[in-house]
Amino acid sequence: MNTQPRVRIDPVYVERLILDMAKHGSDGGTGVSRTVYSPEWVEATRLYARWCEEAGLTARSDAVGNVWGKLEGSEGGGSIVSGSHIDSQTPGGRYDGILGALSALIALRALKEQFGTPRRTLECIAFCEEESSRFPSANFWGSRAITGGIHPSDPENTFAFSGETIASAMREVGLDPARIPEARRDDIDTFIELHIEQGPILEHADIPVAIVTGITGIRHYTINLRGTQNHAGAFPMDLRRDPMQGFAEIALGCVDTAHRWGRPAVSTVGRVIAKPNATAVIPEEVTFSLDARHPNPDLCRKLYEVHEAHMLEIANRRNLDIDWQVMIDHPACPSDPEVISTLEEAARVQGVPTMLMASGAGHDSQQMAKIAKIAMVFVRSKDGRSHTPAEYSSIPDIVAGIEVLAAALYKLAY
Repeated sequence: MNTQPRVRIDPVYVERLILDMAKHGSDGGTGVSRTVYSPEWVEATRLYARWCEEAGLTARSDAVGNVWGKLEGSEGGGSIVSGSHIDSQTPGGRYDGILGALSALIALRALKEQFGTPRRTLECIAFCEEESSRFPSANFWGSRAITGGIHPSDPENTFAFSGETIASAMREVGLDPARIPEARRDDIDTFIELHIEQGPILEHADIPVAIVTGITGIRHYTINLRGTQNHAGAFPMDLRRDPMQGFAEIALGCVDTAHRWGRPAVSTVGRVIAKPNATAVIPEEVTFSLDARHPNPDLCRKLYEVHEAHMLEIANRRNLDIDWQVMIDHPACPSDPEVISTLEEAARVQGVPTMLMASGAGHDSQQMAKIAKIAMVFVRSKDGRSHTPAEYSSIPDIVAGIEVLAAALYKLAY
């Protein structure tokens, strides 16, 4: 017989924290622009630390500006940690990232008030950066610091869209780039991240919460196809070396491959540059992007192999030169089976309907998996919207997600 008590989450407190945090970087409506190490970010991290202290947690900031709240356990062992990122897109909304940081704090506050001191240490975290919205190559800066994934040369070689280095931005807010290694942790046992879904699957299923079975592998290609520039009217079709024809066939084939494979495989061509980009000219070259993703590690590798073979075959058949660069390559990251089971049991205890699904977006959990067991909780997104001021999740759905998170933390730590 299950004797685990239910955890109570106050919806009024949840809504107040979401709306008060959204003021930092607000555009006056529902939009939020809060980039790492900006004045808005500084105020948001201070507010998060203050709320941790008010909840009875010990708050601290680490060497990259991650904010931690700690509820010390009575026994030893690795910490049980939950959280997400505090930075946003420009503009983003009120929920992406920050909801997970707030939910972890709210869950720890509820557990402390209702059940006292845990056996295992519990921590919440607001990661300093995940979105790359100020520094395009800084993705997962906070969780990479924790897992030892920042190279000593990275701070001076990571540039903002406006030109400054992330090292200079850190110094402006009182952080020393030379101390980044001090953020590394090797004492975290389990990490659970709550996040909005950012897609339509939960809404289509009419279910408020999902337990995430794994996070997609992501590979970004920049592909260059080269042919021969010529006149669009005078040069016969059968003699052309036309990179635009090759691009069209490659783009259709890659996208169609993912479509035929079915969910959760996805492939996207989002950026195309033709040279010379003129109406009556067969192009000399076409450069384009390909984003390919799958959460199953074996199928992810297979998807990349199929795409690459397809590109080479078309280039060869059309007598085109081709090369590509891999710009981003994040491996697929399955969730820990035991943590999935813990979340499923937590949902049963709390009476929250859930489903299992994979994440099609990247998350800090992929980095944390290098040092801890991980899993995620998704909360339904209205119309599947995210990375926009229009993103929205209802308070009842959010509370349901936090209940699942808190009950899982109870089972792991109490």
